Amino acid sequence: MKVLVIEDDPTVGQFVKRGLEEHRWTADLVTDGEEGERLARSQAYDLVVLDMRLPGRSGLDVLRNLRAAGFEIPVLVLTAQDAVDAKVETLRAGADDYVTKPFAFEELLARVEALGRRPRALAAPVLKVADLWVDLDAREVKRGGELIELTPKEFLVLEYLMRHAGRVMSRTLITEYAWGYHFDPGTNIVDVVINHLRKKIDSSPGKKLITTVRGVGYVIKA
Repeated sequence: MKVLVIEDDPTVGQFVKRGLEEHRWTADLVTDGEEGERLARSQAYDLVVLDMRLPGRSGLDVLRNLRAAGFEIPVLVLTAQDAVDAKVETLRAGADDYVTKPFAFEELLARVEALGRRPRALAAPVLKVADLWVDLDAREVKRGGELIELTPKEFLVLEYLMRHAGRVMSRTLITEYAWGYHFDPGTNIVDVVINHLRKKIDSSPGKKLITTVRGVGYVIKA
């Protein structure tokens, strides 16, 4: 399970990150609301732990923006406000649960585990663009009904483009999703994988689905 922790207090942030990792979770920590929202949108997480008072962009704004964009991953809010109206506002904005500061890590962990057990009923198991199908459960790709063999990285890059069909995705965002946040953004590995995908997906006569937007990145669309 992979968790994104968005918390500007270094003591609290490292405390949560270390505690999750000690319980065999993978955790990324960012300290800015704007950066946290960007990372939540660009990488695959199972849960977000979100502080409300953040520099750059408030936690409430981050939460509202993510939900407005169709972000369905559970969000656990950390808040110093224990007033009922503040909690109600947070829940109505899209929070799945909240923990009031100061908190015991055992309580936080229990709530994280509970959210992690929730079924992803709204997650679409199959992504479709024209006659291209990506089955996320079976990890299969088909175009025109014919099975296409992809490497794990090719699958991840294609999945990312399919999840954002019709939108131009930059090389940096694709790199972060498929290879991790700390991968060298100067590499041309994305271009190499896209070239491989084109040979496998767009090689036969018919409409080409993967398009290059010069100087920006790539988009997949019907």
